[in-house]
Amino acid sequence: MRYSLENRDMCEWSGLPEWREELRAEIARGRTRSVSPFHLLALSGVTAAEQRACSELWMKDKIAAATVDRVALAFEFDTRERQKIRIGYLSRDFHEHATSHLLVELFEAHDRARFELFAYSYGADDGKAMRSRLEATFDHFVDIAALSDVDAARAIHAHGIDILVDLKGYTLGTRTAILLLCPAPVQVNYLGYPGTLGAAICDYIITDPYLTPAASADDYSESFAYMPHSYQPHGRRAKVGTAPTRAEAGLPEQGFVFCCFNQAYKITPEIFDIWCRLLLEVPESVLWLRDDDRAKGNLRNAALWRGITADRLVFAPHLPQVEHLGRLQLADLVLDTSPYNAHTTASDALWAGVPLVTVCGDTFPSRVAGSLLQAIGLGELIAADREAYFELAYDLATNPSRFAAARAKLSANRLTTALFDVETYTRDLEALFEIMWQRYRDGQAPAAISASTAA
Repeated sequence: MRYSLENRDMCEWSGLPEWREELRAEIARGRTRSVSPFHLLALSGVTAAEQRACSELWMKDKIAAATVDRVALAFEFDTRERQKIRIGYLSRDFHEHATSHLLVELFEAHDRARFELFAYSYGADDGKAMRSRLEATFDHFVDIAALSDVDAARAIHAHGIDILVDLKGYTLGTRTAILLLCPAPVQVNYLGYPGTLGAAICDYIITDPYLTPAASADDYSESFAYMPHSYQPHGRRAKVGTAPTRAEAGLPEQGFVFCCFNQAYKITPEIFDIWCRLLLEVPESVLWLRDDDRAKGNLRNAALWRGITADRLVFAPHLPQVEHLGRLQLADLVLDTSPYNAHTTASDALWAGVPLVTVCGDTFPSRVAGSLLQAIGLGELIAADREAYFELAYDLATNPSRFAAARAKLSANRLTTALFDVETYTRDLEALFEIMWQRYRDGQAPAAISASTAA
């Protein structure tokens, strides 16, 4: 049987190494246009340079196909000085979605005296509270779901958008083709996709110095727009529900609770090996995972092959966000995945007061959790390699004083460091937008920029 993405998503790992190397060989030959760049992000050993090459191969035919429409549209832009810069946020996820949970307080914190906000939504209206909150937040909430890409681009241009911010990249249901028509003079890759979109799509990528060091610039088609702390926004008003009992959450009454609520496709056999080593070395400990009917049988079998009985893996069903954050407080330590880190799940854990250990890689998605830990003053929870990651997690699980110190530091830093300070974050992001717009007005090409409210 030929290996496929479905196998990987189900945590069927037999054949995964061979499939990964086939993909890398195809990229090297310039021939891979059938696998989305998104699917490379969770494959061990794939470099940032290969991720860029895959993005550009993936979009090559699409860019060529869009050229006729782009030339016919021939958009021109008004660069006269104005009171407000018009920012357009483009997404499928303006509803109950992880991206919206991260962004909603940022949208609410924008300075309306300097910025006019447009949402361009091509996703479903789920009728839930988050959708209503977002619709009330923007100056203009525009549903473009029924519009063709060309008509959507015309609408964006007609509104005089100065900076179009894409929140999807190559994730599920994206409409990257709208960006190929260049309906705004400045286009920005932000938050939704942890990597480069490739040439001729966006001018900038919102990032931070830890996430994408200056030396990695050749691996990205976009210019770096540096936030001073973490690139990821998160407010301070997200409610954390009441913690249930361990029994109510399906956890044993005693024992250390390792936790990872990342999606199953992010779990690699190399990381799972380490998790099982920890379960073997830490008596009565359990591993608390996100419930996934497709993957949990394979994960239990993989654990058995590594000497771990099925009862040591506990699967958590989906809950509404407030209840999920309340439940999360029962975890002792979050174990990150690599090379595709926890993103929203990492900030969720830190907001709920649960420490997280990560291993630092060389690609954007493999450095996100480290970026968050740096911003909350817990850089000591970043391991340099997998063995150091095991040792760090083991020491925290077996050294009560070190574990207590980590939790106490997280509690002290939670509201005093940069990570959850959405007001300061928003001012920094706005400073970047102002620099981008001024550079365009001055006829300057995109280049690495940075902003800090402390400057």
